[in-house]
Amino acid sequence: MWSGPRNISTALMRAWENRDDCVVWDEPLYGYYLDATGSDHPGAADVIADQGTDSDAIIARCIGGIPEGKSIFYQKHMTLHLLPQLDRAWLGNLENCFLIREPEAVIASYAAVRNQATLADIGFVQQAELFHQVAAITGKPPLVIDSRDFLLDPRAMLEALCARFKLDFSESMLHWPAGPRSSDGVWARYWYDSVCRSTGFAPYRDKAYDLNDADRKIARQARPYYDELYPHRLKP
Repeated sequence: MWSGPRNISTALMRAWENRDDCVVWDEPLYGYYLDATGSDHPGAADVIADQGTDSDAIIARCIGGIPEGKSIFYQKHMTLHLLPQLDRAWLGNLENCFLIREPEAVIASYAAVRNQATLADIGFVQQAELFHQVAAITGKPPLVIDSRDFLLDPRAMLEALCARFKLDFSESMLHWPAGPRSSDGVWARYWYDSVCRSTGFAPYRDKAYDLNDADRKIARQARPYYDELYPHRLKP
């Protein structure tokens, strides 16, 4: 699942992890990304130490056997973590999905945790690029999920998502226990407050976002990339 930050990506990871037959991996390339870019994310040193920086080893695990004897391996990835110098051919070994959210909502949420976001920080450009690369590798457009569509009807979207990959839908995907998980990245204390309090998907609510001039500019720059993927979204 290829997402940008401040989407419903962690809640969606919760839904899959709540299945008995699924194991999840939270942002495997985060440590590599931070080490390679020097980005000053909260807790960067801890993330690097925990995730490691050997991209070849990480990718080998992504396309290797499914851990813990499970039958589904759900990987939550941030598009910005797959830096340009990394090969893309390995993506042909995975079922790739793209999780999108309106840029105004992403910027507003991101600013609450980390100031002075750039267009590169929110992953829209990388997501559109990666979408086309996956399409070229696999010979077909990959699946896109819009977070607004999803939150309007989580059950229908999860049923459609499972059907797309010939998996049985499980009621367990709709609700989960509150609190942190051992599978959460070490960055959870900075980014996961709301999802750790959650027990399911929060209903969608239309909001008006109060952005400063700089953030509005970034949202305008990101909008074409969001609009490019939106027509490919899953419709239950």
